[in-house]
Amino acid sequence: MPEDGSSDETDGTDELPEEVIDEVERLTRLARDAVDENEAAAYEDRRETILDRFEFDVRVREEDETLVLYPSEWLEDGVVQLDRIDDVERGIERPLGTDAGDESEFDAVESHNSSVVDAVEEAHGPVHAANARVFADFMSNHYVRRVESASRKELREFLDEYYPRNAWPSEAQSSVVDESLELTFEAAGADVPEF
Repeated sequence: MPEDGSSDETDGTDELPEEVIDEVERLTRLARDAVDENEAAAYEDRRETILDRFEFDVRVREEDETLVLYPSEWLEDGVVQLDRIDDVERGIERPLGTDAGDESEFDAVESHNSSVVDAVEEAHGPVHAANARVFADFMSNHYVRRVESASRKELREFLDEYYPRNAWPSEAQSSVVDESLELTFEAAGADVPEF
């Protein structure tokens, strides 16, 4: 995303770029799925910081699992004032429930990533496979993408943030995690980005 948050793609409005809406949706899903309250709060804080730049607010309508985004000017003391809604099209809704299309996409990605983990285990043993599994979970759950599509930035995010907090690796695992990532890309038939 450009530094000023601008984008040519919008969701029917020039106010909130499509990529911002996508990121807010991603952070909302992560917050909902987080096991730890502090982790959930961190995702929600990041979401709020992003939306504050565009003067938008967010809520999740739990009855139909929908993310709702609307201009902050519609609110007073946290309550939407109907007389301030000048154009309902400025409001944005995104379903958070998993529909069949989302599920099949996730299943396809997870199936592919699991087969890569199996190949790593068969060729290089359980320690590398354990690291490959953690990386596969990271790519499947956070990005719904195949392991070999990871960018340098995502690899750094995995190594610097996700792995230390979520993997609970053994000493044997943590000592070879870089090599494990290289072997994972190799098993997927791709070149590993510099990281």
